[in-house]
Amino acid sequence: MGSDYLSNPLVFLIQVLFGLYILVVMLRFLLQLTRADFYNPVSQIIVKATSPLLNPLRRVVPGFAGIDLAAIVLMWLVQSLELALIVMISGMGSNLAATLAWAIPELVNLALNVFLFAILIQVILSWVSPGTYNPALSLIHSLTEPVLRPAQRLIPPISGLDLSPMVVMVGLTLLKMLLLPPLQMLTGTPFR
Repeated sequence: MGSDYLSNPLVFLIQVLFGLYILVVMLRFLLQLTRADFYNPVSQIIVKATSPLLNPLRRVVPGFAGIDLAAIVLMWLVQSLELALIVMISGMGSNLAATLAWAIPELVNLALNVFLFAILIQVILSWVSPGTYNPALSLIHSLTEPVLRPAQRLIPPISGLDLSPMVVMVGLTLLKMLLLPPLQMLTGTPFR
């Protein structure tokens, strides 16, 4: 009881703190990828939160073909550090190379979850307050639009009801179900 009593809250705190930072870096990467409004107030908060670690890393890891490789490396390293700390606290033994591999399915899962939750939030807000402007909602729209657009072309609105978000969410969930187990098995991750 004694070791779990202190280790579980510590693991929880590590997951929350590291998870929030990784999420912010992921949002910066995805918003850059989707060419969201850089001057949006929410974008500016994300940029200011990630710049202290990202800017020095960019000197070592340049971008390629419009993709911010430094953000990917930063997410990967921070996720690996989080997993290494959790493994050490849990007493599972630590192998740095293993945590670097285990971080990959975790980041893929996070990216898919970002799109799933962004679509869900966009749908709910379209019911609650349609037509109102909000800087966060504008960014969510910028993030989800490239994913929703192909489904909206295939499935026209039925009686004014857009079913494309539901179709995309089902597709993203299927993608998670088909992609994550092989990735987890390939990397030997204990976190499932």
